Amino acid sequence: MKLLASLHSGDHRLTQRMAAWDSAWARQLLPPVEEAAEHTKLWWAAAVIMAMGGGWRGRKAAAAGVTSMAVAELLSNGVAKQLVERRRPPKEWIPHDDVEDRPASSSFPSGHTAAAVAFTAAVAPIWPWTGAVCAVPAAMVAIERVHSGAHYPSDVVAGVAVGLSVAALLRATPRLLTRAWT
Repeated sequence: MKLLASLHSGDHRLTQRMAAWDSAWARQLLPPVEEAAEHTKLWWAAAVIMAMGGGWRGRKAAAAGVTSMAVAELLSNGVAKQLVERRRPPKEWIPHDDVEDRPASSSFPSGHTAAAVAFTAAVAPIWPWTGAVCAVPAAMVAIERVHSGAHYPSDVVAGVAVGLSVAALLRATPRLLTRAWT
């Protein structure tokens, strides 16, 4: 029980510290990244670019990324947020105006992060260079979700776990089905 209380306290302290982070580049770069990631626009655009310019590998990576992203969004926003009612960080902790533009839904887990990580983790095994490129905005989305006061760090970590799990499960599904049928 003491460990849980310590984790909870650390989560709150880290939220306050990250929200108070006042860096010129962060204030200029993070909001546009979040806006691009809103409603998964960034990942859809990446998928279109991969599919149009990447040949068979690009089409395969785009399909895997979009599928993983959709399943991660469904699990995080459609299932987990309904099961876990967690309030967003208090507005008093957030010293900037981004706090006014937060969703009213449950904070746990971060659906933006789950979608970003699922897309990236699905693309990376198929097209590693593109997966590495996608990892940069995915990490920025995760950082922005805490910086803006929309999530606690543990919400983002849970989003990462959802995204990685979905990508791994979908990648393993054909092998699992083949084994089940033979």
